[in-house]
Amino acid sequence: MLTQIARPYASALFDLASSENQLASVETSLSDVTRLIGESADFSRFLRSPVISADTKASALDALLDKAKTHPLVANFLRLVAKNGRLFALDAIIAGFRDLAAKARGEVTADVTSAAPLNAEQVKALGDTLKVKIGKTVTLNQFVDPSLIGGLQVKVGSQMIDSSLKTKLAAMKIAMKEVG
Repeated sequence: MLTQIARPYASALFDLASSENQLASVETSLSDVTRLIGESADFSRFLRSPVISADTKASALDALLDKAKTHPLVANFLRLVAKNGRLFALDAIIAGFRDLAAKARGEVTADVTSAAPLNAEQVKALGDTLKVKIGKTVTLNQFVDPSLIGGLQVKVGSQMIDSSLKTKLAAMKIAMKEVG
């Protein structure tokens, strides 16, 4: 359901940014908004709360956008989303916009989860390997999950490549139960 709400908004913003030749700056500004939401759990809860009225959210967002000096196109778009009471879908809207922008550039996005942060050399090697395998430039979204112990989990579209030690140990545990 969230995708059905987010898709038209993402599409409209993408079309507008494309027509004004502002794709890169809008995408950067949206990344800044995502970072703001990610840095503050309170702000994230505020945006998603069904108890707080759309008008209250819109006025708070106005004050924040003025201080953050957000790209005017993005600021107006966020005001519209707030006015329509759709801020709860903002993450999905931004993800939809990024997907459209990546598709327009001929890129694919991959989510990479590792036990420890990857260094620049590892990121480049992984990106190059995925580019050869997929045939397109790959943008990596990196996540860290210490419970993986080691290895990687890579998700590109609906394809998942799991080489984590956690998964291998779980498979060994199941195999040992079957033997014993």
